Amino acid sequence: MVVRRAPTRRSTKNQKATAASTKKKIVKKKEEIEEDDTSSSSPDEDESSSEEEQPVKKVVSRRTKVTKKAAAKEASSSEEESSSEEEEEQVKPAKKGKVVKKKNKDESEEESSSEEESSGDEEDDDAKGEFFTDENAAWLKPKEKKKKAQLMSSSDEDEGDDDEFGGNDDDDDDEEELLEVERQARLVDAEMEAEAEEAEEEMRRTIAQHTSVFHLPTAEELEEDENRVVPPSEIRSRIDSILEVLADFKNRREEGRSRTEYVDQLTSDLAELHGYLPELVEYFMTMFGPSETVEFVDASDKPRPLVVRTNTLKTRRKDLASALMKRGVQLDPLAPWSKVGLKIIESPVPVGATPEYLSGHYMLQSAASMCPVMALSPQPKERVLDMSAAPGGKTSYIAQLMRNTGVVVANDLKAERQKATVANMHRLGVRNTVACTHDGRKLGHKFKNSFDRILLDAPCSGLGVISRDPSVKVQRTIADVKKTQHLQKELLLAAIDALNHKSKTGGVMVYSTCSVSVFENEEVVNYALQKRDIKIIDAGLDFGKPGFTRYQQKRFHPSVALTKRFYPHVHNMDGFYVAKIQKLSNRRPEDSLPAEEQEEAAASEVKETSTETDNKKDAEEDNDNDEKPKSKGRVDPKQQAKRKLKKRKGNVDEKKSKAKKSKVVSVPPTMGNQVSKKKQKMN
Repeated sequence: MVVRRAPTRRSTKNQKATAASTKKKIVKKKEEIEEDDTSSSSPDEDESSSEEEQPVKKVVSRRTKVTKKAAAKEASSSEEESSSEEEEEQVKPAKKGKVVKKKNKDESEEESSSEEESSGDEEDDDAKGEFFTDENAAWLKPKEKKKKAQLMSSSDEDEGDDDEFGGNDDDDDDEEELLEVERQARLVDAEMEAEAEEAEEEMRRTIAQHTSVFHLPTAEELEEDENRVVPPSEIRSRIDSILEVLADFKNRREEGRSRTEYVDQLTSDLAELHGYLPELVEYFMTMFGPSETVEFVDASDKPRPLVVRTNTLKTRRKDLASALMKRGVQLDPLAPWSKVGLKIIESPVPVGATPEYLSGHYMLQSAASMCPVMALSPQPKERVLDMSAAPGGKTSYIAQLMRNTGVVVANDLKAERQKATVANMHRLGVRNTVACTHDGRKLGHKFKNSFDRILLDAPCSGLGVISRDPSVKVQRTIADVKKTQHLQKELLLAAIDALNHKSKTGGVMVYSTCSVSVFENEEVVNYALQKRDIKIIDAGLDFGKPGFTRYQQKRFHPSVALTKRFYPHVHNMDGFYVAKIQKLSNRRPEDSLPAEEQEEAAASEVKETSTETDNKKDAEEDNDNDEKPKSKGRVDPKQQAKRKLKKRKGNVDEKKSKAKKSKVVSVPPTMGNQVSKKKQKMN
């Protein structure tokens, strides 16, 4: 026993008051703890999930420990006060029973609190020993359980736990970051899943397309279609299906159907969809093939971009562009190969009625029609002929490149068309041009060997400019194309005859058409190669497709590949053909053999023909002499003598002329001077 001094009476009163207040506080705290315990064990929670309840129990046990320790401290202070009271009450035995009762109550409270503490410690020890045995188990174990609880529990339950038990702010921040990353990861996963689904659908579609067999309509089905209006979408889908079958005909074709049936159906569908004559579509199919024919026909229906050519005789391209842009015109440079072309994208004003146009600063001209003049490349102070000049677009470009020097002869068959040519020349400020109206087929005789350069933009069927003249689809036939081919051959030979092959700067001509037909292009040029001493040279254009060297059963000269073709579906230009020709001499070979072989062949032919004619005449004379005595009637001897003299003179003259020809042809070129000297001596 510890014996303490008895305090004074006043101090004992104060101590009693404080002890009573502390007891009240302890009772209140106990009630609050019990309420917390009851709330933690609510029926809404799932008792079966032990992993979710473990962190809640630990938090409750920790809070109960803290409150119990505070209660124990207050109880110890109250014990000290009660001991002092016992010493005082030794004097007052009446109050002893009350103090004993208070002691018993305090002891019971301490015992209960100690029991609760021991039970909480046992739970912590069990939890610690579950996974870890070292000293770090106290701070390692709860974090793992928190993570498991976050993964297993929903977001609503986590928020409720944080609100009830006051989670840490750092943990909340970490959870928010993880949730953001998780959200982004889920978005990425969703996108990947969508892409995978699209890929699967596309793969199924392609497999279905490649494995499915397209049913080609039979004759009976086509007859039924004639009685109804077939929508263009149905025709278009059938065209696409036929193209797919033709691309892999071996695997995709229908049994019992030939390739010609598919091609015939494709041509009829194209003619019906785009409004062409079937024979024109068939002709395009022979030139391009099925897929390229569809592209060509589609592109021919679309309009070409509007192009203007700057007149450098009056202005520069950048000045013209700035002036048109001030008027609200949207434009771009035409292409790298043109220094004067401008492509009009959009214009709020009519391009053919601006002050710049009326002043002659530019000319409306298609991009394809500039190519022949660029290939011709006329030089200043030359004599140039434009055989089909109207309406003057190419003629003015020639004068522009010649800088208004030299002479340009603008010819056209019709005088009415030359009115536009003269008007454009005046508007553009061209002063070196002469307009005339002659038949181009006769210019070779009228102006033989007279021009340094010639441009022949021959009249054609217009199969390359269908976008500007849709009537070509219905009005042109293959017979019309062949008629124009005959005219083009005559014009080309006349142009070659009018060209001066001895020109120091020229001796070059350009043949061009606004058609894609082989009849009007390669066949005409190949015909000229056989009839005149010319050769095809490079056109000097970096773009364009080479000309055909073969078409069906026909084979052309290899140099025809130097010519250029332009297509609407490839170059976004009008269909055009350009061939640059150089004249070598005025000779007209009948075939394409070299000069030496031609001379040898001609000499051998002359010798053979001369011997044959001599033998025939000798045999005829012998027959006449044998038959004369057998004749019954009288014959005048004078007439017989005259006949013999005529025959002899004729035979002598023929032999002399043949001998001269044979000598001239058979003599090699190096011996020409010796032969001429011998002839002079003989004379």
